[in-house]
Amino acid sequence: MSTANERLEELRDVVAEVLEVETEELTDEGDFQADYEADSLRAIEMLARIEKKYRIEIPQKELAEMRNLKTVYEVTARHAGWQPVTA
Repeated sequence: MSTANERLEELRDVVAEVLEVETEELTDEGDFQADYEADSLRAIEMLARIEKKYRIEIPQKELAEMRNLKTVYEVTARHAGWQPVTA
C-alpha cells in the first residue's frame, strides 16, 4: 500500500506530464493556470488520467477545485478514500 507522500509524488508525475513541465518544476502550491499556463483541455486530460490510473470517478464540477497539486491530491484522496498528506 502506498503512503500519502508516495501518492502525492505519483500525482506530481501525472500532472507534470499533462502540463508538459519537469516534475521538479511542479510545486505543491503552484497555480496551474497562472504558473503553468494550463487551459481547460489540460485540466480535463489530467482528470481523465487520474481517474484511469486510480480507477475512480471524479465529477467534472470538481475540476474547478483542482487548481494546484495540493488540491488535486485532496480531491483525488476524497474519491479514492486515501489519507491526507501530512507535512
